[in-house]
Amino acid sequence: MRPNKLGLDVRDLHIRRESLSWRYDFHVATGQMLAVMGESGCGKSTLLDTLGGFYPAEQGQIYLGEQSIATLDIRLRPVSTLFQQYNLFEHLTVEQNLKLGFCKASPTPAQWQQVEQALALLGVQEQLKRKPSVLSGGQRQRIALIRVMLREQPIVLLDEPFSALDAQTRRLCGDWVKHVCQEQQKIVLMVTHEAMDAQEWADQTLWVQPLQSTDV
Repeated sequence: MRPNKLGLDVRDLHIRRESLSWRYDFHVATGQMLAVMGESGCGKSTLLDTLGGFYPAEQGQIYLGEQSIATLDIRLRPVSTLFQQYNLFEHLTVEQNLKLGFCKASPTPAQWQQVEQALALLGVQEQLKRKPSVLSGGQRQRIALIRVMLREQPIVLLDEPFSALDAQTRRLCGDWVKHVCQEQQKIVLMVTHEAMDAQEWADQTLWVQPLQSTDV
């Protein structure tokens, strides 16, 4: 099947980890969000790891438009990933961490303006000169979310991006992620345990379930 010119196409993707295996076929258009849901330990993070190039697939194709990205090195994949550990360097300030998301750690004035607007909107503008170690879990998560969403990569992988947030801040961040996704025409895959996240912000939902258990 010829891949769609716009969006992410995953075709006949087979993944195996220990005794579990999965098979995926799905499409996410640009400007849309896909919620990835399922029971704890069912393989949601493994799917993101495979799309990001951190874990190998046994077979299948991953296309961005008409470009196959399944065999690209991690550093060359057009993917930005937010791990559950937040990806922040403890020895750097928040400002330095945010700038690392851009080419040569040097955002353009327009890019940095977007960062500053996001910091203000999400209530963490006062943290720029601080180090991650002195921030709360929710502040760290918002900083990491800003960095990953405003990078230039068109595909964004979010692993439980709102887990450390209270209900009000969760809604604020979810609305912002949705806005950036649509405005910048990104492709966002979001792992979540919360059905409300999928209902509020996702254009479609992918339920992850291993195909089978086998002896290894």
